[in-house]
Parts: sequence; C-alpha cells; structure tokens
Amino acid sequence: MYPESFARLINYLKHLPGVGEKSAQRYAFALLAEDEDYLKAFGETLEKIKEDIAPCPNCGFISQKGHCPICDDVMRDHESIMVVSYDQDVIAMEKTNTYHGLYHVLHGVISSSKGVYPEDLNIESLLNRLDSTKEIIIAISPTIDGETTALYLDKLLKRHDVLVTRIAHGLPMGASLDYADELTLIQALRNRKKMED
Repeated sequence: MYPESFARLINYLKHLPGVGEKSAQRYAFALLAEDEDYLKAFGETLEKIKEDIAPCPNCGFISQKGHCPICDDVMRDHESIMVVSYDQDVIAMEKTNTYHGLYHVLHGVISSSKGVYPEDLNIESLLNRLDSTKEIIIAISPTIDGETTALYLDKLLKRHDVLVTRIAHGLPMGASLDYADELTLIQALRNRKKMED
C-alpha cells in the first residue's frame, strides 16, 4: 500500500512506546510534510544520540558525557540518594521541586519472568556511593517486580550504616476502596498515620 521506505519509517515509529499503527502513520505523514533542512537535522540528531548521550558514571542518569548536572550540583544534598527504576522517574520527581538530593537510576527492576536479575541492574555502583550517604530513599513503583526490587535493595543496604526509607504508597485522594488493587490497599494500611487534630 505504501512505498517501501515510507512503510519502513512507519515500522520504526511503531517501536516507540505508546505508538500504534495509526499514530505511526500520522507521525510519518507529519515528517513527510517537513522541509529537508528539518529532516536532515532530525536525522543527524538521531544518528548522534548514542554517541552524545551516556549514563552518568556516578548515578546512571542520562548525561552528555561525564557526570550529570544533578551529581555536579554542589547546592544539592549529597548525603541523600533517591533510588529510582528509570531515567523518566528522575524527571518526574524533579518536576515536583520537593526533593533536592541525589539520585541513582537502576535501569529497570528485578523480574525473573523477563530474565532481569540484580546483576543486570545498576546496583553495584550504588554500593560504591554509600561512604558519605546518610539516607537512601527507595522510590520504585509498587508493582510486583517493583516490590521485589525494593525488598532486595532494603535487605542489601541493611548491611551498611545507612538509613533506608521508602516513599509512601497508598490510595490517591478521591479514590474508592473497592476500585483499589490489593497491593495499594496493603501499602495504604502499612503507611497509615495518626489522624491530625
């Protein structure tokens, strides 16, 4: 139906998260409508992305070679490290403007069903950062694999002289108990606190 090169572009676009057949077609037509200078610059950016962007050797967050700006920021709290699963989690947390410590990106979660084990994650370098760290905050999504990863890290970090905390999970405001999944209810109960007067 489509010319071969156009169909190939659609197939590449479909590999992106959340992009189905129709979205891929729409993006392909949008790219086709762009001028040559834009497409050339876009193509060069795609070609160089793996050359220019690499994980920070300290925390694993994306960086343009060398340490990321967060690790290099002397104004941040260097005694606190928040452990997250993915680079996107750092961006989400930074948008809240409430946390001012450092991060550590695992690049995934433990999942035996997907063949991802502790040695496949960025855990070893976390242990190398504990000397000047007072608190490790585990901020991993409360999925089954996330819980497995959090429990593994907690057990591993208890061997070191560092406070390990976990961000609270539970019911969001306005949620109904009967629509909440079991894991959410368990976490909501565990993280309960005294009612304020």
